[in-house]
Amino acid sequence: MADQNHELRRAGLKVTLPRVKILQILESSTGDHLSAEDVYKALLDAGEDVGLATVYRVLTQFETAGLVVRHNFDGGHAVFEMSHEEHHDHMVCLESGQIIEFFDDQIERRQQEIVEEHGYELVDHALVLYVRPKGSRATRQEGVKKS
Repeated sequence: MADQNHELRRAGLKVTLPRVKILQILESSTGDHLSAEDVYKALLDAGEDVGLATVYRVLTQFETAGLVVRHNFDGGHAVFEMSHEEHHDHMVCLESGQIIEFFDDQIERRQQEIVEEHGYELVDHALVLYVRPKGSRATRQEGVKKS
């Protein structure tokens, strides 16, 4: 809990029990991208008395403070992950909703080249690939429609 207290103070946030509990849940999610509802459910499962409105408010505060990153992958449904110092991109499976993180040197290099070819400087970027398993029913149906 001391680590979370330090992290909150470093981000300029007052240490409160809801903030500490929410930060613990996010840190223990290990690569998962959690919605506010996921965090709320985890709090309920842990016997914590924190309201959904508080979860939304704290997640917004964490985002503003740079502790978490908000993603709106599919249909505007927001999910959160802890901020990482190292850059990564995402694949979102359209069938399962699974979010896969990846990094590829060639993609990063090519994006930089494209930006420079157009006379710009890359400030930030986010790459999201929407995928489905090969051979899945939806993929076969799309293939039929294209014929």
